[in-house]
Amino acid sequence: MPTHLYRAAIQDLRGTDILPLNHLRELHPDLYEREAAKYAHRPQSMDNPVYPLDCRWSDVVFLSPVHPAPIFAALREAGRVGPTTIDYWTIDADLLDPDRTCILLKRHDPEFRPQPATDYLPYRPATVATLTTPSARALDRLRNLDATEPLFPWADIPHVLHRGPLDVSLFRDADGRRVTS
Repeated sequence: MPTHLYRAAIQDLRGTDILPLNHLRELHPDLYEREAAKYAHRPQSMDNPVYPLDCRWSDVVFLSPVHPAPIFAALREAGRVGPTTIDYWTIDADLLDPDRTCILLKRHDPEFRPQPATDYLPYRPATVATLTTPSARALDRLRNLDATEPLFPWADIPHVLHRGPLDVSLFRDADGRRVTS
């Protein structure tokens, strides 16, 4: 059985590729503004280094080895989100180029400092397969968020980072259908 990586579905995709922020800035400035707004309280993090790929945070597409369901269940327990339908896409982990992809063992840091190079792992689908279950620490943090804390569902979840665009046709929707632009 293949190992899947997850990402939020894009409702208004333009073109045939999923683009990193820096590509959005050049090609679709309005989408860039919307997506960059997520970093308004931590703009410095968009320039954080992604050491193994010799690029910056805003040069990569983000994927997760963890299905979103347990993450959002923990947020519901905290009362931070209500019942929701999670709209996501998947990609087979074997389809990514290891030379353009790495794994970041993401750690929550309220100050949003860059993580050290030692927190990055070479990309291998077999490694990704070992990271598909969220840690108890990650779920506990989400379950115990109070109403004043920022909502960062993926803060303690491993990230798979791919440098550059990804063809949307490589992805499937939650029902297994090929995603089209």
